[in-house]
Amino acid sequence: MRTELGSPIHYHLTLGDDELEVNSLLGKMLHIQLEGYQCLHCRQYKKIFRQGHCYDCFYEQPQTADWIMRPELSTAHLGIEDRDLAFEKQVQLAPHIVYLALSSNIKVGVTRKTQVPTRWIDQGATAALEIIEAPNRYLAGIAEVALKKLIADKTNWRKMLRNDVDQGNLFDIRDSLYQHVPEEVKPYFLGSNSNLWQLDFPVNRYPQKIKSLNLARTPRFESKLVGIKAQYLIFENDTVFNVRGNEGTIVSLEVSQPQVTLSLFG
Repeated sequence: MRTELGSPIHYHLTLGDDELEVNSLLGKMLHIQLEGYQCLHCRQYKKIFRQGHCYDCFYEQPQTADWIMRPELSTAHLGIEDRDLAFEKQVQLAPHIVYLALSSNIKVGVTRKTQVPTRWIDQGATAALEIIEAPNRYLAGIAEVALKKLIADKTNWRKMLRNDVDQGNLFDIRDSLYQHVPEEVKPYFLGSNSNLWQLDFPVNRYPQKIKSLNLARTPRFESKLVGIKAQYLIFENDTVFNVRGNEGTIVSLEVSQPQVTLSLFG
């Protein structure tokens, strides 16, 4: 889902050349029906392996290489190709932000500067603080590796969806981490940054006993939409649906009476 910063955050679901304003569906009954699968890259109607890609495309495309999830593996700054050097230079050599966020716990992470604040919205963070602005992905990655020895780098998605968020002063935590930042990254430390991002999600009711909707097991589902957080739709029966996690899945969506067919390509 495409997002726009606001209070609350605005969500839009792409439907071909059109978009559905998801916030307007809160309080309405949604009917979701599995129709099939289509790889994000080759567009063939094939089984999805990971990240919306079929098996072959997942292991061939630069968008799914290991350095995406592990920035410290980036090599474009050395002129070394992994799968596609032109693509890797475009992404890896752009400014990157190392940040602290409150999602379920206090966590550290890396994102391209152009993805601020989209990255935090997508992970359901209620607050975030930029602590390093590195000139490339590699430097941001080695900083994250050093800091995640002290601060978690994963979000507990169940706690996040229950809005069970650990509290802490991100400024104090940032200041305590400076000594642990690698020497080559310290010049990029944002020790005087006072801009704390606060994020507000459109949720009428948080789930308690969370059930994750698996369309392969439940190809038709219906319930009332009561919230949207991160990339999840939250329903009144405590079922949640991970839109991003279902990239490459084709479904039909019925809201009350009108029906449209959409592809969850994100």
